[in-house]
Amino acid sequence: MLEKTLLERSHVPFSGQGSACLIEGKKGFLYPGVRLEISSFPISISSVQAAVCSCLANQDEPISVKWFGNKPELFDFWCDLFRLSEMKKQAESLSLYDPMISTSDPDILLQTLLDFAVTPASDFPVSALLEIHVNDQTAWVPGVNVEPGPWSLGLCAERVAVSRALSAGYDPSGIMKIHAPKAEFSSPCGACRQVLFETMPNYDLELFHGDGSRSRHTVFDLLPMSFLSTSLQKDLRENKPDHS
Repeated sequence: MLEKTLLERSHVPFSGQGSACLIEGKKGFLYPGVRLEISSFPISISSVQAAVCSCLANQDEPISVKWFGNKPELFDFWCDLFRLSEMKKQAESLSLYDPMISTSDPDILLQTLLDFAVTPASDFPVSALLEIHVNDQTAWVPGVNVEPGPWSLGLCAERVAVSRALSAGYDPSGIMKIHAPKAEFSSPCGACRQVLFETMPNYDLELFHGDGSRSRHTVFDLLPMSFLSTSLQKDLRENKPDHS
């Protein structure tokens, strides 16, 4: 049942090839990750990348892995990087990590989250909170930037929040707050803008800047003349690429 649920959460509008992953952390949580395809394919997020980064962003250490559906890209790389073993335990015997947080003061939480950033290379922490609505209640999914080994394979705070939400079955349904205290102007990078444009284009971003000021922008307006082509769906499905 868990396998089917996770595969259905995969966001694969172009290839149609679902992939899901579970990472077991030392704290006893199972961190889910699902494939998130972006029309600019090199910035798509693989299921194992999503799960590992979610684990690290919770100040946890990945120890074992299990995948479903299509084998995630760079799966062997991630296994070697963290010496992941094949998961032997039954998934039902571990607690599935739920990223949802309820708080009356998300601005304070945004500041607290900075301590969870994994930034050994940059020393440039960033935090993000993605608003969701569950049972008519407002809640938040947190994200921080993660630099695991090769910096280019890490994820920014915005993408950790989005991939966590989708992997847990939550749809973005409100504002995203972003804080980069060491930046002169806190703003998503180009890769994050593309991901946000394809997952929550009509919502707002509230940016908390290093000088204490803040500004608000729509995701759509932050990426003018963005790339998006529905023709990729037909081309990629006909070619059936092998991402193993």
